[in-house]
Amino acid sequence: MKGIMIQGTASDVGKSFIATAFCAIFHKLGYKVAPFKSQNMSNNSYVTLDGREIGRAQGIQAEAAGTAASVYMNPILLKPKSDCTSEIVLLGKSYETLGGQAYREKFYLKGLEAIQLSLEKLSEQYDFLVMEGAGSPVEINLKDRELVNMKVAELADVPVILVADIDRGGVFASIIGTLELFSEEERSRVKGIIINKFRGDLSLFQPGVQWLEERTGIKVLGVVPYVSGHMIEGEDSLSLAKRFANQNRREIDIAVVKLPYISNYTDVEPFLFEEDVSIRLVYGPDEFGEPDALLIPGTRSTIHDLQQLKNSGLAQKIKAYNETGGTIIGICGGYQMLSRYLYDKAGSDTGVKGRYEEGFNILPVGTTFYHEKKTVRNKGIIHPQSGFPQFFVEGYEIHLGVTEPIVPQAVRPFIKLSDGTDGAVIDSGRVIGTYFHHIFFNDEFRTEWLNRIRERKGLEKKQVKWLKKEKTKKYEQIARHVQNHIHMDDLLNIIQSWGE
Repeated sequence: MKGIMIQGTASDVGKSFIATAFCAIFHKLGYKVAPFKSQNMSNNSYVTLDGREIGRAQGIQAEAAGTAASVYMNPILLKPKSDCTSEIVLLGKSYETLGGQAYREKFYLKGLEAIQLSLEKLSEQYDFLVMEGAGSPVEINLKDRELVNMKVAELADVPVILVADIDRGGVFASIIGTLELFSEEERSRVKGIIINKFRGDLSLFQPGVQWLEERTGIKVLGVVPYVSGHMIEGEDSLSLAKRFANQNRREIDIAVVKLPYISNYTDVEPFLFEEDVSIRLVYGPDEFGEPDALLIPGTRSTIHDLQQLKNSGLAQKIKAYNETGGTIIGICGGYQMLSRYLYDKAGSDTGVKGRYEEGFNILPVGTTFYHEKKTVRNKGIIHPQSGFPQFFVEGYEIHLGVTEPIVPQAVRPFIKLSDGTDGAVIDSGRVIGTYFHHIFFNDEFRTEWLNRIRERKGLEKKQVKWLKKEKTKKYEQIARHVQNHIHMDDLLNIIQSWGE
């Protein structure tokens, strides 16, 4: 098998960014390339064409590589349900919920089996793989039974490129420390170093490059300047906070509720392409302000997060905002919170069968949680009774609950499907609840929704911005950016000559 593995000196050093760039670069060079991350921990997921669930980052990397995403690109997805437990999604399907120790003891061999199967399947279809590790590869307490860093590089038998983030400081110590903590065999697999997120004059770092190569005997393949606004979708809460923290306030202010177990927050990322829209995360009532629209995103633990909103006082702010005519959209777990009640019949949301919780009571609907999890790609048209034009829309659903009208005549469906309807709308679209993740990736609907806000504020309406075209440009931009600062001949030589 040909390929490389991108490992990092820590979390959020830019592994996903570099891996995405390499997927785009190799695709542009004519190679048939696939991304791979054996184990991903994230509540930000992606649904494949066959209705399976994988990590969001590998879905985006597949897009950059010009190929369809599959479960073999991320065979193990861990979705945190609490501080101590995670749902295991194995080869795209929910498998079991376990704590950390049980996972290491009960799941390790099963995980290895899925990883080996996935590597075999991908090697049959692609020229080589761009593999991604997780966190730091030298967490000493976890190394004996890890499923995502050097163990996987050994299984695939590929060389490793080590990425370090100079923006956070301590880049020399992080590189040397990581290499020192590798075993001799692991260290011999590291064939290149990339310095990421550099700011300033690159020539000033040349002595640092020389020192690293002399000290380690490993080639520094490149120093990649910091890229702001690269639009590569985030994978975890670290990247989420950074994406929105430094935005300047613009004409349209969209507040997004930061839920403790927020999931699929990339639903809001299309707004980053809108020049007159700013997004801000709201952690508590003091930060609520007077937004033009409020978005309540998905969550891995709906009732838990709903209770947190009540305890913090943010729930009261949301209810008051609705009473004053605020524009609200709830997606998946956010939709469920807008219900009159949430009933955990199966215990699948809280672990307690029969648990009952009052919702915000903004939509006249009720939500019941069953055992069955729905994971599907879906499409339809905006329902003619919703108050919006009948645009074609597509998205994906990942949820346990079923939400149904309590007072049918008081609510209108949001989306007309081939076999039914999705969602609920009141006040001609002022408040929307939907299970459709990716709803704002539908350009015509997003533009119509925003234009209503613009019109209300006396702003000029905008033409449709076609997101797929914009994203393709971004992939090309990051590919050029990284390619211009990487010794590509050396990288390709590492891949082609490994094992010879």
